[in-house]
Amino acid sequence: MSALKSIKSQLRIIPEYMELLLPFAHSAHIRRHRAKIIASRVGLLSLLFAIMIPLWIVVDFFAFSWPTWAILAMLRTVSAIVFFGLYLMHQNCKTLNHAYLLLGGMMAIPPVFYLISQPFLINIETDALGTAVIGAYALLPFIVVAGLSVFPLTALEVLLTGLAVTVVVILGAAQQRDIDLQEFINSTWLMVVVLGVSIFSGMSQLHYMISLINQASKDLLTGAFTRRSGEEYLDLQFRIASRTDAPMSLLFMDVDKFKSVNDEFGHEQGDIVLKQVAKGLQKCLRRSDQLIRWGGEEFVILLPNTDVDNILPILKRLSDLTLGKRPDGKPVTISIGASELQTDGCEDWIEMVEKADHRMYEAKKSGRNKSVGPNPELNLNNIIAA
Repeated sequence: MSALKSIKSQLRIIPEYMELLLPFAHSAHIRRHRAKIIASRVGLLSLLFAIMIPLWIVVDFFAFSWPTWAILAMLRTVSAIVFFGLYLMHQNCKTLNHAYLLLGGMMAIPPVFYLISQPFLINIETDALGTAVIGAYALLPFIVVAGLSVFPLTALEVLLTGLAVTVVVILGAAQQRDIDLQEFINSTWLMVVVLGVSIFSGMSQLHYMISLINQASKDLLTGAFTRRSGEEYLDLQFRIASRTDAPMSLLFMDVDKFKSVNDEFGHEQGDIVLKQVAKGLQKCLRRSDQLIRWGGEEFVILLPNTDVDNILPILKRLSDLTLGKRPDGKPVTISIGASELQTDGCEDWIEMVEKADHRMYEAKKSGRNKSVGPNPELNLNNIIAA
């Protein structure tokens, strides 16, 4: 029995590990914050590289003869301009896809520089300084993969980027007339080691970021989003829905007779009831839906891409739930008000919340444990079996 409980406890944390392995398991809230962090770090590093790369022209001047150093200087100048362009672009990054493009652009510059410069550096006669600089250039692909460790990335994202850079290393080796097999094996092994470290570091960064975001945005008692985070998400989804002419619905709900629980049985029992309600509500949500603790015993469920006709199946899923028992043994029930962006003609998300809130009070006045929506089909009785 204890072994079975141990297995179940381990299975519960699998979704948390999936967030570190694959980007598809992230909520919209996490994706939005991750995009901001990736874009911010791309901007910082791009500005740093835009300043430092031209300074290296001095080293090339002393390390190589004409026209090699001039060619490298031209490549560096172009690279610096591109880096500075990425720095300017990062301020307008709004989505994770944009952040991916910025990161990919930044990571592509050193490997491209490596591939273009290789033919000019192979088998040239130079002194000790030149040999050292050529060796430094050969490390560019490894530096790129190591640089991934400063970003909050999943294992899959780092792996795909690392494999792309590995292809660059192979192409660079293919440009040489006489390939040293032992040196190639050593380089490949070094790339594997660096890639492994970057994967672990990227996952650690991501785990730390998710933990901080959840602590700041989640209600500690119920695990739902806080009102502040919920308002941010509501605003984002409303702007997306308005721009794309997509449907968007909202459920405003209140736990019936919750004050009597606190008054008769104490706030500790009231907290238990709220935990039960949040846990039950989470079971009926899709991945895109969000549960928000609006305040006290009030909850909001945001339903992106959901028109008024598709609210009814969600209400019916709620009716199949149990939200636990009150301390007196009676089932916990809720009253619900629904609103929909296009049907209600709402000008902003605040109006959506106000309409749903008003309808929730209508449900309470008409007997509680009911739902009231923008059309009669959504006016249901006995939402929770009493």
